[in-house]
Amino acid sequence: MREASAIASVKLELLRSGPAHNQLLSPLTSYIALCGSDGPVTLNMPFEQRQLLSRLQRLRYQMDRTQTSEDQRQSELRDLGEVIGKVLGLVPALLSELGSASSGNGRLVHLRLVMSAFELGMVPFETSIAAEGFPGAGSPLFLQTRMPICVTREFRRGRALPIEWNREPRILFAFAAPDGLYVPAESHLQALREAIDPWVKIEEDPRARIEEVKKHLTVLPNASLEQIRTLCASGEFTHVHVLAHGKSFRHCGEERYGLALCAEGSTAVDVVDGERLAIALIASDPLGHTRHRPTLVSLATCDSGNINSPLTPGGSIAHELHAAGIPWVIASQFPLWMKASAVAVRELYSGLLKGTDPRWVLYELRQRLRTDVPETHDWASIVAYSTVSKDFEQQVAQFRDQQMRRRIEVKFERIDELVGANSEAGAERPTLTEAQKQELAPLAAAIRADLESWRAESGCLMPGNTEMAHRFGVSGACEKRLGIAFNQIDESAEQQAYEACRDFYFQAWKLDPCNHWLITQCLAIRAILALRDEEGRSMDRVEQEARQLAADYGVIWQAVRQVVDWRICNLTGREQAYAYSTQAELDLLGTVYAGDMAGEALEGMLVKHCKALREKEIFNAQPLVSARRQFRRYLQDWPSPLWNDLARTALENLSQ
Repeated sequence: MREASAIASVKLELLRSGPAHNQLLSPLTSYIALCGSDGPVTLNMPFEQRQLLSRLQRLRYQMDRTQTSEDQRQSELRDLGEVIGKVLGLVPALLSELGSASSGNGRLVHLRLVMSAFELGMVPFETSIAAEGFPGAGSPLFLQTRMPICVTREFRRGRALPIEWNREPRILFAFAAPDGLYVPAESHLQALREAIDPWVKIEEDPRARIEEVKKHLTVLPNASLEQIRTLCASGEFTHVHVLAHGKSFRHCGEERYGLALCAEGSTAVDVVDGERLAIALIASDPLGHTRHRPTLVSLATCDSGNINSPLTPGGSIAHELHAAGIPWVIASQFPLWMKASAVAVRELYSGLLKGTDPRWVLYELRQRLRTDVPETHDWASIVAYSTVSKDFEQQVAQFRDQQMRRRIEVKFERIDELVGANSEAGAERPTLTEAQKQELAPLAAAIRADLESWRAESGCLMPGNTEMAHRFGVSGACEKRLGIAFNQIDESAEQQAYEACRDFYFQAWKLDPCNHWLITQCLAIRAILALRDEEGRSMDRVEQEARQLAADYGVIWQAVRQVVDWRICNLTGREQAYAYSTQAELDLLGTVYAGDMAGEALEGMLVKHCKALREKEIFNAQPLVSARRQFRRYLQDWPSPLWNDLARTALENLSQ
């Protein structure tokens, strides 16, 4: 998976005096280009307004009554790209910034075009052909592989736009086909359905499965603006995908482009501009404060990124959505083929939901359109308006980690359901059928494959790498759960899982030596492997092995208990609750590692910590649920005469 750390940013600002609108393109108009630490450079666009409109018309395939031949279209695309590439080549700092940004092989460079002038928004910078001296000279600048470059546009504003990327995804798919028009809704829905599938709870009942899908994806057919507004006001959507035809309309005597949605209560056409759509998508309270807004809006609509006329206020649909405060908007500045739109939504959402940085997704989307739909120039049609905050890479990384853990948890929920892992203490585990046993193996293999790819994202195994320690720790926890699952069907696989768990925990401990949770889990798995009930094992043998563990790790047990005590004093809320849970587990493990400490003393401390944990439920119930599950495992899955009584005591005090 692409890493956020492999992205460098280069900003190119294009400025002129005067308002954003009411300025035609002209070679006489001077623009100020700012890039890097170099001084400003004066640029002139080599287009007259009428000339550019004529050239853009030849890129509209054979639509809108144009009779452009395929050869003319391809020639125009090339000529226009070369002209724009030469304009970019007139900014000396741009080439040096690109070169210094791409210091490593395969590193993506994010070129941020920051501009407000509407007439510049008409220029298809995405078609640029790399000029001499630029990477991949003579080929499309944003397709070449020598130095991967992703280009986005940005509305220039005085205050940074807030962005919250790390939210659990919830997608709204709205499509409209008024007056008997056709849109490829089925292929778009299938692409979205496939994209969310790894995070949809596995259900055997089709109706239950549909209800689980609805938790992630809301579909609005025959969409009207009022229906979109109502849904966005009543629910929080992180992503909105709109599929509709683009349609021109007159505004202040000028032709603009809007969305052909359905009129409220009928199938007639309601042409919606960007301003109206932005109001519908951004939910506000009665005082006018924004309650929530989508992080990303994708428009599978012809001309949704086409400004067409810069004379009146307001730009393209995409421009207006971004100006209204939506951080990321993906649109099309030319007519978009239906086949290309289906490819685009599949590539876009499969990458985004995995947690891939959206800039890598955009770069790969252009390449995918170029290879899969070679008869079009839809790769150049894609236009993206973006906002990148200072902590954007960190937000993307956190989101990627959360998505990885969510998709793993979906598989574990199914495994736990199969083997009855969440049953109450004392309840008899179900006997697996042959079909259920066959389902278990591929689920376990898929979990291990996900974890392996997650650990491989950062190969640094040096002490102090807490991120890698976290990933190894999660891998150990997952292997422990797989060991529980294999208990009923394969003793060898169960033992291998527990041994892998031990190895992952100890690797994590070496990377983060002061992490009290990791140390506790290392001690726990060591005791579990040594002291689990085995047929024919005598109590003397159990006590002998416990004495050996106490001799080897007793000092560590005492030290980590002191560390957790200190941590509890400095933590609050959820984190403090988890610390109490760790301390309670250490109390139970004291039956192995405490040596001569009396069982009554351990029991008293365990009761104290369990009660403290239960009191913290008002902050978050998850630590309490997690602790109950862990002590239930000690009783059901890892029973030992040394700790069975304390495990029962813990469950009693956590359930009161």
